[in-house]
Amino acid sequence: MKNSEIVELTTEALTAKLVEEKAALNKLKFAHAVSAIENPNVLTAARKNIARISTEISKRKNAAKSETASEA
Repeated sequence: MKNSEIVELTTEALTAKLVEEKAALNKLKFAHAVSAIENPNVLTAARKNIARISTEISKRKNAAKSETASEA
């Protein structure tokens, strides 16, 4: 998932996507532990997607906090 696609999503959709990606990563880790998966780079890509989504959620929370602080 590209960063531009992540920015376009709503906060609720991002939260849902984060849960979905974490579940997929856990399945991949389990599959890799049982028997080696064909392309282990998939694990790296999944972790990076989770990090991108988490970063965007954090940015939005911080932006909301700074807006409320500037209004007060």
